[in-house]
Amino acid sequence: MPESEKPEARVLDSRSLRGLAHPLRIRLLQALRRHGPATASQLAERLDESSGATSYHLRQLAAHGFVEDDPERGKGRERWWKAAQQGTTFDESLLKDRAPQTRGAADVYMHEIATVHQQELSTWIATRGDWSDEWNLASDMSDFTLNITPEEARELNAKIHELLDSYRRATPADAERVRIHLHAFPQNNA
Repeated sequence: MPESEKPEARVLDSRSLRGLAHPLRIRLLQALRRHGPATASQLAERLDESSGATSYHLRQLAAHGFVEDDPERGKGRERWWKAAQQGTTFDESLLKDRAPQTRGAADVYMHEIATVHQQELSTWIATRGDWSDEWNLASDMSDFTLNITPEEARELNAKIHELLDSYRRATPADAERVRIHLHAFPQNNA
């Protein structure tokens, strides 16, 4: 896939990671990326939060460059927000950062992403009866255990990412948004 067709992603550094590493901020950013521009009140309703909380955390996300005003929407005092990028890249070196607050923020971020993945999967399981047999047969909940080296794990991850990128294209009329979670980690033999 040409670089110009890949979705724009924000690479997290220690400062931006600390600005994002809050459960509500991660959910707000995710909602804007998935559903498009919204006001703090709309997001509060969608996420079952107070509009004061969503407004505060949207301003914090803006201060760190994750969201921005949507000048094409809103009238008067109504402020619309949109995601500034469509993805986030997390560099695992932040887990070993010298600053304890950065390592803590990395832990919060990773736990929140794992929670989001679990919620998405649980929602699919709970609502799969609402989908056609075709989509039920196309879904997958597999897991694999391999005995590989760290280098092979990196190579496998890169190949999977390359394969997934090959499906980024103009959206066919009968397409649905499909979430694909990839988790690769070493496991104790116990």
